[in-house]
Amino acid sequence: MRVIHCDPKRHAATILAIFNEAIANSTALYDYTPRTPEMMAGWFETKVKGKFPVIGIENEAAELMGFASYGTFRTWPAYKYSVEHSVYVDARFRGQGIGKRLLQEIITAAQGQEYHTLIGCIDASNAVSIRLHEAMGFAHCGNIREAGFKFGRWLDIAFYQLVLATPANPIDG
Repeated sequence: MRVIHCDPKRHAATILAIFNEAIANSTALYDYTPRTPEMMAGWFETKVKGKFPVIGIENEAAELMGFASYGTFRTWPAYKYSVEHSVYVDARFRGQGIGKRLLQEIITAAQGQEYHTLIGCIDASNAVSIRLHEAMGFAHCGNIREAGFKFGRWLDIAFYQLVLATPANPIDG
């Protein structure tokens, strides 16, 4: 396995397939309909403009096994040191430590970019993701009950955060 920075031309279709599998079969994403290639182009464009990494792990056959990224948590200026992250692993490769490795890489990237807080919004019934975040030092910050509705039921979300030692010299404005 090797860690890579995902390239839109090379990885967009696989990332799209991973997203769409999660939309169709899980509550990892609260979307109802599959995303399109055009939506992926916009997603990558937002990542590039915001200087947000899209980190992947490939196997020996150069298959993308999973990816992680982060982006703007909220748009108000005082939130500039906080980012919300996502980690997705292709269903074929789950249970192999890919999610943990991706989350480690995202933490390292956030520190390198001088962010202070990583925030994860997790479906409260997603025990695997919750265990992963807790194992990586994330703290539970609270739940919002019945925040979403999918698959005929109300869904609660749980917020987890990891406070980083960066930036060394935060500034207002």
